[in-house]
Amino acid sequence: MSGTPYQPVFNSSNTNLHSSSRHDEARDTQFYTPETEPLELHHDDLPAGAAPPRFMGPARNDGNRASFASSQGSFPTVVGDDYEGSSDALNAQKSRGFYGLNYNDSEYNTSQPTIGGPKGSPYLDEKRTPYRPQATSRRKIIIGSLIALAAIIVAVVVALYFTVIKPKQHNGTSADTSSGTSSGDSAADGDSSGTASSRVVVSGGDGSTVTMFDGSTFTYSNSFGGTWYYDPANPTVSGARPQSWTPALNETFNFGVDPIRGVNLGGWLVTEPFIVPALYEKYINTSEPVVDEWTLTQRLTADGAIDELENHYKTFITEQDFAEIAAAGLNFVRIPIPYWAIEVRENEPFLPKTSWTYFLKAIQWARKYGLRINLDLHSLPGSQNGWNHSGRLGTINVLYGPMGIANAERSLDYIRVIAEFISQPEYRDVIPLFGVTNEPFGPTIGKDAVQRYYLAAYNTVRNASGTGEGNGPWVVFHDAFLGLTNWAGFLPNADRLQLDIHQYLCFDGQSADDYGVRVQAGQPCTTWAAGQNKSMTAFGMTHVGEWSLAINDCGQWVNGVNLGARYDGTFTSSHFDKTGDCSVYTDYTQYDDQWKADMKQFALQSMSALQNWFFWTWKIGNSTVTGRPPSPAWSYQLGLQEGWMPTNPRDSEGVCENTAPFNPPLQAWQTGGAGAGQIPATAQAALAWPPASLTNVDDVATLPQYTQTGSIVSLPAPTLTAVSGKATSTVSAGSWNNPSDTASFYVPIATCGYLDPWMGPNASPDPCPAQSTSAATQARREYAPRAYITPAPTLSS
Repeated sequence: MSGTPYQPVFNSSNTNLHSSSRHDEARDTQFYTPETEPLELHHDDLPAGAAPPRFMGPARNDGNRASFASSQGSFPTVVGDDYEGSSDALNAQKSRGFYGLNYNDSEYNTSQPTIGGPKGSPYLDEKRTPYRPQATSRRKIIIGSLIALAAIIVAVVVALYFTVIKPKQHNGTSADTSSGTSSGDSAADGDSSGTASSRVVVSGGDGSTVTMFDGSTFTYSNSFGGTWYYDPANPTVSGARPQSWTPALNETFNFGVDPIRGVNLGGWLVTEPFIVPALYEKYINTSEPVVDEWTLTQRLTADGAIDELENHYKTFITEQDFAEIAAAGLNFVRIPIPYWAIEVRENEPFLPKTSWTYFLKAIQWARKYGLRINLDLHSLPGSQNGWNHSGRLGTINVLYGPMGIANAERSLDYIRVIAEFISQPEYRDVIPLFGVTNEPFGPTIGKDAVQRYYLAAYNTVRNASGTGEGNGPWVVFHDAFLGLTNWAGFLPNADRLQLDIHQYLCFDGQSADDYGVRVQAGQPCTTWAAGQNKSMTAFGMTHVGEWSLAINDCGQWVNGVNLGARYDGTFTSSHFDKTGDCSVYTDYTQYDDQWKADMKQFALQSMSALQNWFFWTWKIGNSTVTGRPPSPAWSYQLGLQEGWMPTNPRDSEGVCENTAPFNPPLQAWQTGGAGAGQIPATAQAALAWPPASLTNVDDVATLPQYTQTGSIVSLPAPTLTAVSGKATSTVSAGSWNNPSDTASFYVPIATCGYLDPWMGPNASPDPCPAQSTSAATQARREYAPRAYITPAPTLSS
């Protein structure tokens, strides 16, 4: 989280704070119209492997069964014979091992009330039959007629299913998809019994009952026609739709035409003190306050309390948040993740790999509620900007300083690992955007180094994904605080690029103008709208990855821990005269109706001007001191609850009088069509990697660099359990999309000395190979980051 212009706040000491087998692509485009009651059918007469037809009709009554979806406002639930339950466990075991997800903490049916009493027993039916009165001839005629009618209906339905419903459906917004794997296919893959099993599809709309992956339930509230979708027989099938006007996940999202209305899940998998103050507050009144995740994990580990961090992952964002985000009229989530979701190396105290476990949960939740993910690599080794949300507050050490190239090489490896994972077919619907690096600070690093790094990152992603629409995600570049105009014409004919800029008003010179004054002046419209329009033409697809309702820097630790605020004159890094009292903005319990109305109009103007956007952030956690979120203007969720955030973001359409709008569509090559990926050779050569120099290094050949001889590290994939009737099958997703991508990882050269990745820009590196065996040289080598996979910690189940 930062802005343009954003005054960087570095650690003034410039010293270390501490020394120290994929399955076949399965998607469904079949949605069906609810009519009366759910129908429960026998499927004995269907061909082996065929899924049951999806339609509504009167049900036979063998005794009522619990349904995951309510009968009101929901899509139909088709329940197969002898349905026992369903699970979506990333590991079949109840106890979760390292990386393991267990979505099967509670069987779905255990949380459902019994409806209509116990199910009838076939054995009791046998015993009762001899004592039943004999049917009359007329009764036999009626029964025979009903049987004949039922046979005709079944025949029509089966014919309809195989001729109309089952084939792939395409419309003006449909992606190139294939139909979901049937339960018969799943059984063939993972159930040696070969028993024919039926398919269970659970979907619903406003008012339906949702059974979450932990077994608990809630009533789904979505007044915008959104539908959740989860098929236990094919848990990687996409079919949910967040709102009626947003393409379902198995349909094409037309960037440049369909607007991005998203929200960040900041502070979740990359913690920030101002977003999750409760994690940090207990260490503030100490001799060494924690200021970032580096120092937080050091203190938690020393106190034997590192499980508090995983508990934060478990509780800060949950499945229900995803349902609420869809119900708020939003269609995207931007999820920051750190490099330590993949691994850590020597002397790096971060909790490794654990956050990836929770990102895998996020994929499942997003798929279920129809939300698309913008995955953002938020924190790089050494730090790309020196801010606390890069992992460690201090100095810039990526593309800058003596470790600038080595840290960049390591970062490109992590981009590669992520790209290989999310480019697999089962994730392309859910993760269409990949932000390769959050907020590299271009004014310090320099435009040339940033552009060379971006081209290297782009080539890394496209090597993993392939080229053209449907092959992996769009690649997202942050503007590096250089401004939109500096990126006009960058990488012509590149395949599916998006430019990301973060627009904030709160970090400029402070003003006493409140929301009402700014709304009257149309500040968001006049500040942002024209630039966004121009960039859509000059560069291509442009979105705003972060913005907020903050109009000053008031809020606990918005600038950093104990750094104060410019607005009230308490900022410690430089002098600002006092403009006003921050409590007017931070104590939202004192907002009156007019104040909230002005905030809402300011939000609508911002949404209109920014056009394609992600609000920062969905949630601000409570302070342990006040019991309330201390930075209310940054919380979309709180704004909805308290009445200052628009309940329907579509109300922003036309709020800014757009005099020079972008006229869609984007060019074909920009969306993965004809010409995509054909970057001119001259453009590639002009930005060759690595750069020959950095802004503070004349010759990068004098810097320590890594060698590509290390073992490949990959991200673990979930193992999903597909359940249909009594048959189960394990659907194991892979971790690596391109089997030809076999280059080794960048690792230290054994004969070279390396600096700590966070050492800072002024340290002097040893020559490589080493010219001395002095004690100082040997000590530095012992501090070198060795490339190895961090052993799995013991985590609570």
